[in-house]
Amino acid sequence: MDSSFSRYQNLAENDRKINNMLANKQAQDFEMSSVSVVPDETYTVAQAVDAFGFGKFQVKLSLFTGLCWMADSMEMTILSILAPTLHYEWQITRYQQALATTVVFLGMMLSSPFWGSFSDKFGRKPALTLCSVLLFYFGILSSMSPNYTWLLILRGLVGFAIGCSPQSVTLYAEFLPCKQRAKCVVLLDCFWTLGACFEVVLALIVMPTLGWKWLLILSTAPLLGFACVCPWLPESARYLVASGQTDKAIDVLKKVAYDNDKPMLLGKLVVDDVVLEEKRGRFSDLLLPQLRLTSILLWFIWLVCAFCYYGIVLMSTELFESGNNNKICLPSMENEIFKTVQTCTAESRYLTTRDYIDLLWTTLAEFPGIFATIFIIDRFGRKITMVVQFLIFAISLSFLFHCAKNRALLTIALFFARGIIAGVFQAVYVYTPEVYPTPLRSIGVGTCSAMARLGAMVTPYIAQVLLKSSIATSMAIYISAALLAAFASLLLPIETKGREMKEHVSKN
Repeated sequence: MDSSFSRYQNLAENDRKINNMLANKQAQDFEMSSVSVVPDETYTVAQAVDAFGFGKFQVKLSLFTGLCWMADSMEMTILSILAPTLHYEWQITRYQQALATTVVFLGMMLSSPFWGSFSDKFGRKPALTLCSVLLFYFGILSSMSPNYTWLLILRGLVGFAIGCSPQSVTLYAEFLPCKQRAKCVVLLDCFWTLGACFEVVLALIVMPTLGWKWLLILSTAPLLGFACVCPWLPESARYLVASGQTDKAIDVLKKVAYDNDKPMLLGKLVVDDVVLEEKRGRFSDLLLPQLRLTSILLWFIWLVCAFCYYGIVLMSTELFESGNNNKICLPSMENEIFKTVQTCTAESRYLTTRDYIDLLWTTLAEFPGIFATIFIIDRFGRKITMVVQFLIFAISLSFLFHCAKNRALLTIALFFARGIIAGVFQAVYVYTPEVYPTPLRSIGVGTCSAMARLGAMVTPYIAQVLLKSSIATSMAIYISAALLAAFASLLLPIETKGREMKEHVSKN
């Protein structure tokens, strides 16, 4: 009996062990069905983002960052609408009118290093949150400016806050899979164009009844909206890992996986080896022998892009405004530059409904420009795209010599010019991060952006001041700049189409 009972116990114990093994195996199979395994048992943020793909998380982030980009665009578009009104209401000179535009770009240029350092130290989310609050605050205050001096100060502070807006694109790009990154970054520019169109429509409704001060107030609405959604913005997982906050980075990646209905990766989250092995690039590294020509050419191309793009934006209202005047405005020789200097006998001194409608048409041109760039940039390459678009832009401007007095032809020429220069700007945005290696990519794009601000600071004196005295001279300057930029694009030594992004700085 004892022997039989012992055998029964042994058999029962074996059955229990087998059942436990089967249960453990089922549990493991269940976990494996909801978690992807990385063979090395480690993974980087880049691997995780590529594994999760483009999904619901990126769609929501597109809307959030797009709202910031839209608010930035509206503040820029205000410059072309506000200047003619202030010229007549406050009797400011053309140089003062141009200075009101330049001071915004000056604030942007000076603040770029500050916001870059702030976001690297405290994160993208705190930087964007503070930026939206400051931009909303200074935007409201600028509407209460009692005089021209205060307007300059407050619009300069608006420009300082706007300098952080590119961080929204940085945050967006850091959550994009490699294959979708270029197209998604280009498509994000649709929010910029949408903001510009919305600003023109808002001006059409507000300016004739409430005036420019209410336009400044109502234009801050998207900023208020973005400030409200900032608590839901995710922090960059790349920043969190680089700053040693691995647990928070994993939580963010789990959120991405959940929203995109993808399994979370198993293993340990590590920092990319390249980041650990190589020091962050310095400005002098951009002038290494193998990068010197590329950097110099790109600085010039970015400068011309901003010079021509904002030139078209500003000259559009100037040309439409000139078309309303029955007589030419002549400068008074007896006044100083920063006092009232122009007399005009025209009956219409403000932009009319037709002006705003034509301005809206020229702004809408950016949509086909963006989509055309997306279509051709992967087929013909980045360099050829920039060369051809600069040449077409120059041709479009040449028509302005002959159609400045014909309203329909003027609108068509501005339409093509605005669409083309918007497209070439996006091509440059795609090319620049691709051509620089990872340790130099951030500083490379940053220096190019600074050169763009410099071009934007100069263009008001051509598009708003010189244009009033000589359309031919101002157009010749823009055409010459575009032709030189086309030649510079042709001289770029590297074509990045189909080329993987470099992770190391070549020592050759």
